[in-house]
Amino acid sequence: MPVVGKVESLWRYPVKSMAGEQIEQAFVGYSGVYGDRLYAFVNRRAPTGFPYLTGRTRPEMLLYRAGFRDSAGTLRPPNQGEAEELGPGLTPVYAAPDDLVVDVILPSGESLVVTDPALIEGLAGKGADASDLTLIRSDRALTDCRPLSLISHHTIGQIGDEIGLELDRRRFRANIFAQLNSGKGFGEDHYVGRRLRIGARCVIAVLDRDPRCKMISIDSETTEENKDVFGHVARVHDGCAGVYCAVLTEGMVGKDDPIVLLD
Repeated sequence: MPVVGKVESLWRYPVKSMAGEQIEQAFVGYSGVYGDRLYAFVNRRAPTGFPYLTGRTRPEMLLYRAGFRDSAGTLRPPNQGEAEELGPGLTPVYAAPDDLVVDVILPSGESLVVTDPALIEGLAGKGADASDLTLIRSDRALTDCRPLSLISHHTIGQIGDEIGLELDRRRFRANIFAQLNSGKGFGEDHYVGRRLRIGARCVIAVLDRDPRCKMISIDSETTEENKDVFGHVARVHDGCAGVYCAVLTEGMVGKDDPIVLLD
Protein backbone atom coordinates (compact mmCIF):
# COMPACT_ATOMS: atom_id res chain seq x y z
CA MET A 1 0.00 0.00 0.00
CA PRO A 2 1.79 3.12 -1.21
CA VAL A 3 2.26 6.26 0.85
CA VAL A 4 1.00 9.06 -1.41
CA GLY A 5 1.60 12.03 0.84
CA LYS A 6 1.29 13.43 4.33
CA VAL A 7 -0.81 15.83 6.38
CA GLU A 8 0.75 19.26 6.07
CA SER A 9 -1.67 20.86 8.54
CA LEU A 10 -4.96 20.13 10.25
CA TRP A 11 -7.72 22.68 10.85
CA ARG A 12 -11.10 22.97 12.45
CA TYR A 13 -13.61 25.82 12.51
CA PRO A 14 -15.59 25.89 15.77
CA VAL A 15 -18.03 28.47 14.35
CA LYS A 16 -19.16 28.18 10.77
CA SER A 17 -17.65 30.90 8.54
CA MET A 18 -15.42 32.35 11.26
CA ALA A 19 -11.65 32.00 11.26
CA GLY A 20 -10.55 28.53 12.28
CA GLU A 21 -7.76 27.15 14.42
CA GLN A 22 -4.78 25.09 13.34
CA ILE A 23 -4.28 22.04 15.56
CA GLU A 24 -1.54 19.43 15.82
CA GLN A 25 -3.93 16.49 16.05
CA ALA A 26 -7.61 15.69 16.39
CA PHE A 27 -10.11 12.85 16.43
CA VAL A 28 -11.68 12.41 13.00
CA GLY A 29 -15.03 10.65 13.19
CA TYR A 30 -18.07 9.96 11.06
CA SER A 31 -19.34 13.49 11.65
CA GLY A 32 -15.99 15.09 10.77
CA VAL A 33 -13.14 16.60 12.75
CA TYR A 34 -13.99 16.71 16.44
CA GLY A 35 -15.32 20.18 17.24
CA ASP A 36 -15.52 21.32 13.61
CA ARG A 37 -18.44 23.63 12.72
CA LEU A 38 -19.95 23.01 16.15
CA TYR A 39 -21.83 26.32 15.98
CA ALA A 40 -23.48 28.31 13.22
CA PHE A 41 -25.67 31.38 12.96
CA VAL A 42 -29.01 30.93 11.21
CA ASN A 43 -30.52 33.91 9.43
CA ARG A 44 -34.29 33.68 9.06
CA ARG A 45 -34.13 36.02 6.07
CA ALA A 46 -31.83 33.63 4.20
CA PRO A 47 -33.16 30.99 1.77
CA THR A 48 -34.46 27.94 3.61
CA GLY A 49 -32.18 25.72 1.53
CA PHE A 50 -29.12 27.45 2.97
CA PRO A 51 -30.21 29.36 6.08
CA TYR A 52 -26.79 30.26 7.52
CA LEU A 53 -25.14 33.61 7.97
CA THR A 54 -21.72 33.19 6.35
CA GLY A 55 -18.82 35.09 4.88
CA ARG A 56 -20.54 35.07 1.51
CA THR A 57 -22.76 37.89 2.74
CA ARG A 58 -20.73 38.90 5.82
CA PRO A 59 -17.04 38.79 4.81
CA GLU A 60 -16.11 40.37 8.14
CA MET A 61 -17.01 37.05 9.82
CA LEU A 62 -13.60 35.81 8.66
CA LEU A 63 -12.01 38.31 11.05
CA TYR A 64 -13.79 36.77 14.05
CA ARG A 65 -11.42 34.16 15.51
CA ALA A 66 -13.17 31.24 17.17
CA GLY A 67 -11.34 28.74 19.35
CA PHE A 68 -11.99 26.29 22.15
CA ARG A 69 -11.20 27.59 25.60
CA ASP A 70 -9.66 24.22 26.53
CA SER A 71 -7.82 23.62 23.27
CA ALA A 72 -5.85 20.59 24.47
CA GLY A 73 -8.85 18.95 26.13
CA THR A 74 -11.11 19.24 23.09
CA LEU A 75 -9.12 17.22 20.56
CA ARG A 76 -10.90 13.92 21.18
CA PRO A 77 -14.09 12.53 22.75
CA PRO A 78 -13.80 11.68 26.44
CA ASN A 79 -14.60 7.99 25.87
CA GLN A 80 -12.53 7.46 22.73
CA GLY A 81 -10.32 4.77 24.24
CA GLU A 82 -13.20 2.67 25.54
CA ALA A 83 -15.09 2.97 22.26
CA GLU A 84 -12.11 1.91 20.14
CA GLU A 85 -11.65 -1.19 22.29
CA LEU A 86 -15.11 -2.29 21.12
CA GLY A 87 -13.95 -2.21 17.50
CA PRO A 88 -14.56 -0.03 14.44
CA GLY A 89 -18.04 1.14 13.54
CA LEU A 90 -18.90 2.78 16.85
CA THR A 91 -19.29 6.51 17.35
CA PRO A 92 -17.80 7.91 20.57
CA VAL A 93 -20.02 10.36 22.39
CA TYR A 94 -19.23 14.04 22.46
CA ALA A 95 -18.24 15.86 25.61
CA ALA A 96 -20.79 17.80 27.62
CA PRO A 97 -21.45 21.31 26.25
CA ASP A 98 -19.73 22.86 29.27
CA ASP A 99 -16.54 21.06 28.25
CA LEU A 100 -16.63 22.48 24.71
CA VAL A 101 -16.74 26.20 25.45
CA VAL A 102 -15.91 28.35 22.42
CA ASP A 103 -14.54 31.88 22.74
CA VAL A 104 -14.60 34.34 19.87
CA ILE A 105 -12.05 37.13 19.53
CA LEU A 106 -13.62 40.06 17.71
CA PRO A 107 -11.71 42.24 15.24
CA SER A 108 -11.53 44.83 18.02
CA GLY A 109 -9.63 42.37 20.21
CA GLU A 110 -12.53 41.87 22.61
CA SER A 111 -13.26 38.26 23.56
CA LEU A 112 -16.79 36.91 23.94
CA VAL A 113 -18.12 33.45 24.65
CA VAL A 114 -19.95 32.27 21.54
CA THR A 115 -23.31 32.23 23.35
CA ASP A 116 -23.05 35.89 24.42
CA PRO A 117 -25.96 37.85 22.85
CA ALA A 118 -23.51 40.67 22.17
CA LEU A 119 -21.98 38.51 19.44
CA ILE A 120 -25.26 38.45 17.54
CA GLU A 121 -25.57 42.21 17.94
CA GLY A 122 -22.13 42.62 16.40
CA LEU A 123 -22.94 40.39 13.43
CA ALA A 124 -26.25 42.08 12.66
CA GLY A 125 -26.40 44.38 9.68
CA LYS A 126 -27.80 44.73 6.21
CA GLY A 127 -30.00 41.77 5.43
CA ALA A 128 -29.96 40.39 8.96
CA ASP A 129 -31.13 42.28 12.03
CA ALA A 130 -30.22 40.87 15.44
CA SER A 131 -33.76 39.53 15.76
CA ASP A 132 -33.22 37.52 12.56
CA LEU A 133 -30.19 35.65 13.88
CA THR A 134 -30.13 32.51 16.00
CA LEU A 135 -27.11 30.56 17.22
CA ILE A 136 -27.43 26.80 16.76
CA ARG A 137 -25.19 23.98 18.00
CA SER A 138 -24.75 20.50 16.59
CA ASP A 139 -22.42 17.63 17.51
CA ARG A 140 -22.49 16.77 13.82
CA ALA A 141 -20.33 19.23 11.90
CA LEU A 142 -22.48 21.86 10.21
CA THR A 143 -20.67 21.51 6.91
CA ASP A 144 -22.19 22.42 3.55
CA CYS A 145 -21.69 18.99 2.01
CA ARG A 146 -19.52 16.12 3.26
CA PRO A 147 -18.06 15.96 6.79
CA LEU A 148 -14.38 16.16 5.81
CA SER A 149 -12.53 18.28 3.25
CA LEU A 150 -9.00 17.89 1.91
CA ILE A 151 -6.90 19.95 -0.48
CA SER A 152 -3.23 19.78 -1.41
CA HIS A 153 -1.01 22.82 -1.12
CA HIS A 154 0.08 22.05 -4.70
CA THR A 155 -3.47 22.76 -5.87
CA ILE A 156 -3.56 26.09 -4.06
CA GLY A 157 -0.14 26.96 -5.48
CA GLN A 158 -1.19 26.09 -9.02
CA ILE A 159 -4.29 28.27 -8.84
CA GLY A 160 -2.19 31.13 -7.51
CA ASP A 161 0.40 30.68 -10.26
CA GLU A 162 -2.29 30.64 -12.93
CA ILE A 163 -3.73 33.97 -11.84
CA GLY A 164 -0.47 35.55 -10.67
CA LEU A 165 -1.41 35.82 -7.00
CA GLU A 166 -0.01 34.20 -3.85
CA LEU A 167 -3.00 32.61 -2.16
CA ASP A 168 -3.37 32.13 1.58
CA ARG A 169 -4.52 28.56 2.13
CA ARG A 170 -7.07 29.75 4.66
CA ARG A 171 -9.25 30.93 1.78
CA PHE A 172 -10.06 27.28 1.09
CA ARG A 173 -11.20 26.43 4.65
CA ALA A 174 -10.25 22.75 4.40
CA ASN A 175 -9.83 20.40 7.33
CA ILE A 176 -6.77 18.68 5.92
CA PHE A 177 -4.12 20.47 3.89
CA ALA A 178 -2.00 17.76 2.29
CA GLN A 179 1.42 17.51 0.75
CA LEU A 180 1.16 14.90 -2.00
CA ASN A 181 4.18 13.05 -3.32
CA SER A 182 3.15 13.69 -6.91
CA GLY A 183 3.90 17.39 -6.41
CA LYS A 184 1.16 18.21 -8.91
CA GLY A 185 -1.80 20.49 -8.47
CA PHE A 186 -5.20 18.79 -8.31
CA GLY A 187 -3.47 15.48 -7.57
CA GLU A 188 -6.13 14.75 -4.96
CA ASP A 189 -8.72 14.45 -7.74
CA HIS A 190 -7.14 11.11 -8.71
CA TYR A 191 -8.35 9.59 -5.44
CA VAL A 192 -12.07 10.24 -5.99
CA GLY A 193 -13.78 6.88 -5.60
CA ARG A 194 -10.86 5.42 -3.62
CA ARG A 195 -9.95 4.92 0.04
CA LEU A 196 -7.11 6.53 1.96
CA ARG A 197 -5.76 5.79 5.42
CA ILE A 198 -4.46 8.75 7.35
CA GLY A 199 -2.32 8.00 10.35
CA ALA A 200 -2.56 4.65 12.12
CA ARG A 201 -6.32 4.14 12.05
CA CYS A 202 -8.46 6.70 10.23
CA VAL A 203 -9.80 5.53 6.86
CA ILE A 204 -11.63 7.89 4.52
CA ALA A 205 -13.46 7.51 1.24
CA VAL A 206 -12.81 10.30 -1.25
CA LEU A 207 -16.26 10.94 -2.68
CA ASP A 208 -16.37 14.11 -4.76
CA ARG A 209 -14.39 17.05 -6.02
CA ASP A 210 -15.10 20.10 -3.88
CA PRO A 211 -17.36 22.63 -5.67
CA ARG A 212 -16.28 26.13 -4.72
CA CYS A 213 -18.05 29.45 -4.17
CA LYS A 214 -17.07 33.10 -3.82
CA MET A 215 -15.54 32.43 -0.38
CA ILE A 216 -12.20 31.57 -2.02
CA SER A 217 -12.17 35.08 -3.52
CA ILE A 218 -12.15 36.73 -0.09
CA ASP A 219 -8.83 37.53 1.58
CA SER A 220 -8.78 36.02 5.07
CA GLU A 221 -6.89 38.96 6.58
CA THR A 222 -8.41 41.97 4.81
CA THR A 223 -11.80 40.58 3.63
CA GLU A 224 -11.11 42.21 0.26
CA GLU A 225 -12.68 40.29 -2.61
CA ASN A 226 -10.76 39.41 -5.77
CA LYS A 227 -13.36 37.92 -8.10
CA ASP A 228 -10.62 36.56 -10.37
CA VAL A 229 -9.93 33.76 -7.90
CA PHE A 230 -13.33 32.11 -8.03
CA GLY A 231 -13.85 33.19 -11.62
CA HIS A 232 -10.67 31.41 -12.70
CA VAL A 233 -11.51 28.22 -10.79
CA ALA A 234 -14.98 28.27 -12.33
CA ARG A 235 -13.68 28.73 -15.88
CA VAL A 236 -10.60 26.51 -15.84
CA HIS A 237 -11.24 23.88 -13.15
CA ASP A 238 -15.00 23.27 -13.39
CA GLY A 239 -15.50 25.33 -10.23
CA CYS A 240 -13.77 22.71 -8.08
CA ALA A 241 -10.64 22.65 -5.93
CA GLY A 242 -9.91 19.95 -3.37
CA VAL A 243 -12.06 16.95 -2.45
CA TYR A 244 -14.83 16.01 -0.06
CA CYS A 245 -14.53 12.82 1.98
CA ALA A 246 -16.50 10.54 4.28
CA VAL A 247 -14.97 8.74 7.24
CA LEU A 248 -15.12 4.94 7.16
CA THR A 249 -13.02 4.20 10.26
CA GLU A 250 -12.61 6.77 13.01
CA GLY A 251 -9.27 7.65 14.53
CA MET A 252 -6.75 10.28 15.47
CA VAL A 253 -5.10 12.32 12.71
CA GLY A 254 -2.13 14.61 13.20
CA LYS A 255 0.30 16.84 11.40
CA ASP A 256 2.85 14.90 9.29
CA ASP A 257 0.77 11.71 9.43
CA PRO A 258 1.25 9.60 6.30
CA ILE A 259 -1.54 9.32 3.75
CA VAL A 260 -1.73 5.78 2.39
CA LEU A 261 -3.66 4.67 -0.70
CA LEU A 262 -5.67 1.54 0.17
CA ASP A 263 -7.25 0.86 -3.21
